[in-house]
Amino acid sequence: MEDAQDPRYERALKRAKDLKDFYVHLGVYLIVNAALFGINMISSPGTLWFYWPMLGWGIGVAIHAFSLYAEGSVLDEAWEDRKARELMRKDDARHRAA
Repeated sequence: MEDAQDPRYERALKRAKDLKDFYVHLGVYLIVNAALFGINMISSPGTLWFYWPMLGWGIGVAIHAFSLYAEGSVLDEAWEDRKARELMRKDDARHRAA
């Protein structure tokens, strides 16, 4: 078993959690939109409206996928590291000023 203190293990664990979160998001999207399709076909088959929520939420799922799978994503681990260091510097400066 990998050492929990190993940075590679920590990165892999975070990546696994991110993937799991995306798969849950995608699964809920598919189930809810299938239900909306069914409701639309039963309640008003002559007026199709199910695709509006599917489209809106689909954009969110696509952005989630892009952020997860795009190589060199704008909000990747390097960005998180830079942002964390920036926040620490601001916090240190605020404490020195007080």
